[in-house]
Amino acid sequence: MSNKNFGFGTQIRKSPYFDSTVKWGASGFSVYNHMYIPRDFGNPEQNFWNLIEKAILCDVAVERQVEITGPDAYKFTQLLTPRDLSKLAIGQCKYVLITNNDGGILNDPVLLRLAENHFWLSLADSDVLLWAQGVAVNSGLNVKIKEPDVSPLQLQGPTSGEIMVKLFGEDIKDLKYYWLKEYNLDGIPLIISRTGWSSELGYEIYLRDGSKGNELYEKIMEAGKEHGLKPGHTSTIRRIEGGMLSYHADADINTNPFELGLDRLVSLDNDINFVGKDALQKIKQDGVTRKQVGLEIDCAPLKGPNTSFWPLNKDNKKIGKITSAVYSPRLKKNIALAMIEIEQSEIGTKLEVITNEGKYNCEIVEKPFYDPKKKIASSS
Repeated sequence: MSNKNFGFGTQIRKSPYFDSTVKWGASGFSVYNHMYIPRDFGNPEQNFWNLIEKAILCDVAVERQVEITGPDAYKFTQLLTPRDLSKLAIGQCKYVLITNNDGGILNDPVLLRLAENHFWLSLADSDVLLWAQGVAVNSGLNVKIKEPDVSPLQLQGPTSGEIMVKLFGEDIKDLKYYWLKEYNLDGIPLIISRTGWSSELGYEIYLRDGSKGNELYEKIMEAGKEHGLKPGHTSTIRRIEGGMLSYHADADINTNPFELGLDRLVSLDNDINFVGKDALQKIKQDGVTRKQVGLEIDCAPLKGPNTSFWPLNKDNKKIGKITSAVYSPRLKKNIALAMIEIEQSEIGTKLEVITNEGKYNCEIVEKPFYDPKKKIASSS
C-alpha cells in the first residue's frame, strides 16, 4: 500500500511529517490524539541504543497544542492545573497536571508560556481542548482557546546538541532545560524547547506551519547525518527506565497525583484557584489507598512491552496491577511500573505477577530505574 493511500479514513489525521517518516522506514503506527504516530522503525531495542548512544528524530506531532490567549489567559491556565504558576516566566516551560473536579488526572502536558497572555499545553493523549473550552464557558474569564497549526518533533540523544548547533548556530547552547525560544530555519517558523519524552539530552521543535513538515524533517536528518542521527520513535524502554508516565497506561481519570508521588505538582497551601482543589485537599487529608511503585520481574527477557494490565498478587490475593513493563537491555532486567495497595508498597516487598506467559516472582524496587535525578536530560 502506498503511503498516499495509507489510513482508515479522514477521521484519523496524518502529521505534517507523515510522508517523510514512511520514506525513512516507519512501518507501524498507533493512533494518539486522533492522529497517526510512528511506533515502529524495525527494532525497538536498536531504537533504544540509537537514542542513548547518538540521537533519534521522532515525529510527535500527535502532541497537539491547546492554545490559550486573551486578557485572562494566565488566570484561566492556572484554573486548569494544580501546579502553582506564579513564578512561570515568559519563555519557560513546566510539566503540569490537568485535573477534574474529583482530582482525577485528565492529562499531564508540558505547559509553555510564549508571552504574558499566550500559553500552549503540549498534550498527552486525551481531549483536553474540549475540556478547556467547556471549563471556559462559565468561568467568567475572557479567553480564546483553540488548537493552533503547531506540530512538534523530538530530537533526542547525546549528539542532539551538536545537531542543533549545526542547524541554528552556537546560540542554541544557551537554551536552558525547560525553556523555549523562537527560531526561524530557512523561512520555517519554529518554537524550540529543551524538553522531551526520553530522559536524555534533547529538544522539541515546534513547527508553526504544517505545510513545511516534510521539508523540516529532511533538513534535520541531513544535518544529523555526521552525528549518527537515525529516524526513530519514542522509546518505551527509556521511558520506563526513567519512570516517565504514559497517560491511559500509568495514569488516567481515576488516578490522582498523590498516588503517583506527584505531590510537588499540587499547590494546596495558598489562595490559587484550580479545578479539583477541594477534592485534592480531602484526598491529601484522608491519605491514599494505593501507590505507584517500581518492580523488577524475575523471568526471561520480555519480548516486548505489556499490552494488557497484569494482575499482581500477594499471598494469592490481588493487590494491584502492572501498568507498564519492558526488558531493559542496558540494565539486563525486566522493569515495570505498577499501581498497588499502599499497605504492600514497601521497597523489597515480594509479589507475584500473572503475565500472558505465566506467573512470575517480582520485587518492589526504587524508581526511576536509571538516572533518577534526570542529570542527563538537564545537563548543558
